[in-house]
Amino acid sequence: MVSSPPTSSNAVLNLEGALSSSIDSASTISDSTTDNIRSMIAILDFGSQYSELIARRIRETQVYSEVLSYNTPSEDLLKLNLKGIILSGGPNSVYDEGAPQCDPKIFDLGIPILGVCYGMQLMAKQLGGNVERADRGEYGKAELQIDDPTDLLTNVDTGVTMWMSHGDSVVDLPKGFEILAHTANTPCAAIADHNKKLYGVQFHPEVVHSAGGMAMIRNFVYHICQCEPSWTTDAFIERAIREIRVQVGGKRVLLALSGGVDSSTLAFLLHKAIGDQLTCMFIDQGFMRKLEPERLVKLFEEQFHIHVEYVNARERFLEKVKGITDPEQKRKIIGAEFINVFESESKRLGPFDFLAQGTLYPDVIESADTNVDPSTGKRVAVKIKSHHNVGGLPEDLRFTLVEPLRKLFKDEVRKVGTALGLPEEIVKRQPFPGPGLAIRIIGEITSERLNTLRDADLIVRQEVNRAGQYNNLWQAFAVLLPTVRSVGVMGDKRTYSHPVVLRLVSSEDGMTADWARVPYELLEIISNRIVNEVEGINRVVLDITSKPPGTIEWE
Repeated sequence: MVSSPPTSSNAVLNLEGALSSSIDSASTISDSTTDNIRSMIAILDFGSQYSELIARRIRETQVYSEVLSYNTPSEDLLKLNLKGIILSGGPNSVYDEGAPQCDPKIFDLGIPILGVCYGMQLMAKQLGGNVERADRGEYGKAELQIDDPTDLLTNVDTGVTMWMSHGDSVVDLPKGFEILAHTANTPCAAIADHNKKLYGVQFHPEVVHSAGGMAMIRNFVYHICQCEPSWTTDAFIERAIREIRVQVGGKRVLLALSGGVDSSTLAFLLHKAIGDQLTCMFIDQGFMRKLEPERLVKLFEEQFHIHVEYVNARERFLEKVKGITDPEQKRKIIGAEFINVFESESKRLGPFDFLAQGTLYPDVIESADTNVDPSTGKRVAVKIKSHHNVGGLPEDLRFTLVEPLRKLFKDEVRKVGTALGLPEEIVKRQPFPGPGLAIRIIGEITSERLNTLRDADLIVRQEVNRAGQYNNLWQAFAVLLPTVRSVGVMGDKRTYSHPVVLRLVSSEDGMTADWARVPYELLEIISNRIVNEVEGINRVVLDITSKPPGTIEWE
């Protein structure tokens, strides 16, 4: 089954985040990743959609942060040697029955605390203040009027725009607290007990719409918590290499390489740590974009001298999805077959003691069950989308997991990749779904349809690059509608062919997205090239749906 990549291209299902639940003997790399980090901020999560964003903003100041459950006991927090604690927002009202509560003892730890939105209201209530339903809710932009320009609000201009999202307000302050700022609708927009270093803001400083938000976060991190900037890319790489060597010793490690930034960065990091003890396996299941498998293997083998075991499974996967039109069935079949191929190939190449995975911190947070049910205030499990959780390893295939990226966000992985020498084309590679082009063909997948879509998709990527738009877009791709035909005229002849859809979107994290307002000239060039160069296509249409209500992918 092993061979050199064929001359046309296809795809690999991303294994990252997919192989975990059924590995009975699995263990993860120790949380000693945080050892010797001189400064750490904990975010207690009350179900806010912005909890991860708060953690990312803290890390942008080169200070380490982690998202923890809202009910983490104070004694456990003390063990972390924290410099500060942030109480996140959340969907509840503090006076709701069953509303989530933090351990009230945290306010007596002597650790600076910042409450954000729900976190501020909870702090006020637990310390003896009063929270009520506001006469007027406040949502969106609001001008912040500064009453005390010290500590938290140092160098924050009065009248600056902040992002509000609340229907409740603090109406009576706890003893020892004072007002730092107000808005037209919220008298207590920012509060503080300076002596105990307890602070609260009714707005969201972490979102991009809050103009003075990062200044506030830096004030809390450096001025109030006295943190040191110890969370740097170079420091992480040094620690990770030490930990990998300690964990792995002289044994062999297997990595499923996808060509994405996560698995590629992991490959570079592991190779730097353990050299030829690493084996990379690239399973080409036939659904990648044009020329990608060839380019990936050549890069790793010739330029980076990292050996890749190329597995050509294109025909095998294509046969499995023959006649399948339902997108969920496609995903499940592709995921299950990927596991089958991975199992047989790992046994052939093995034995291996360790399996390396590109698990990232959002995966850890998600699997740690950090959501709150708005109706009960209780934690609820997160349902992972099937294209992320494509299956588990067979029970008799036992590995110990190596997951050195599990404390990183995506943007941090890109920084690590850059520091390790990963080329820009991989570091800045746009997200690509695990099932690849299989879910960008609406309906049944055939080799002819794959080739048609590859040709159209290549034109989209080429012209987006030439226009200098690639790094401005979250994703840019084509979708084939083979079950739809429309009349056209080409060369004075009537055509009855298929359309392709252009999907060009802008986003910060993929959770929400908007259609990209690219120049009309770019759209014109793409359209002209596709209908002239791709056989069987006579119409190009543009998807201008945002997410929500739509999704980025069509299936």
